[in-house]
Amino acid sequence: MIPKIFIPREVVLTTRTNIAVRRTVPHRDLRRIGAWIFVDHFGPTTQTDGMVVAAHPHTGLQTVTWLFEGRVEHRDSIGSEQVIEPGQVNFMTAGRGIAHSELSTRTAGNLHAVQLWLALPDDVRHMAPMFEHRADLPVVNVGGATVTVFAGTLLGGTSPATMFTDSFGAEIALKRGATITIPIDHAHEAGVLVAEGSAIVNRVDTAHTELAFVEPGGSSVTISSTEGARLVLLGGSPFTERLVMWWNFVERTHAEIREAREQWNAEDPRFGSFPDHISGRNPAPDLPNVTLQPRG
Repeated sequence: MIPKIFIPREVVLTTRTNIAVRRTVPHRDLRRIGAWIFVDHFGPTTQTDGMVVAAHPHTGLQTVTWLFEGRVEHRDSIGSEQVIEPGQVNFMTAGRGIAHSELSTRTAGNLHAVQLWLALPDDVRHMAPMFEHRADLPVVNVGGATVTVFAGTLLGGTSPATMFTDSFGAEIALKRGATITIPIDHAHEAGVLVAEGSAIVNRVDTAHTELAFVEPGGSSVTISSTEGARLVLLGGSPFTERLVMWWNFVERTHAEIREAREQWNAEDPRFGSFPDHISGRNPAPDLPNVTLQPRG
């Protein structure tokens, strides 16, 4: 399958450092890749100027944090305190509601990462929130590439992180001049984000920061690089439920979004509270003067 190339847009996060990230999903023409509904890529930036994200809420999704460089401290309202480093993954399942903060530690070197969201299916989206940190991830060496599977199953390796959708995610470190062919179920769609270097995805040139999207119907994704590349491969079965996404909430109706916003700003127990090294919380912005509609 010939992929379509998507170029990210720059978004300034509401943080203490106002860092900019490159967002490829959601896009006007690509709202999701399987159940992956959000793809932010940031850095490399100096570690000390990296990430200072005060407490904020989530509903109806799993956040997935993957680092290429740096160290980030996660804290949340169910009592989790965890520092994540490269080669490890944080899965936070928001369920009916959770709050968390993220702080890059003041060390030498750079911060370089992706922040990803997975939609939760309707039958589990009101579950109790949970958090998992996984350092025991499968690493597969094949075709001049090192593949670390952080979500789902790929190339015979299965991440131990809890999944609620038929999805997969992996980092691929591709050596100079190498080619790798990854079998993909014909019913799956996939996206390849180029985090470093450049690549050729199913015969299509894909530059640094771009994402190559492959529709269902093929049996594999072939990736090569003359200079070497670091990539993130995301995919899975198309997620067909209609969603209302606004700010940090993933719901099914405008009324649910409005309720979550009002409860967060009122410091309702739904989202809890917790101490951290940042202090303060990010208030939810005003809703638009239109009724938010579900999108497929």
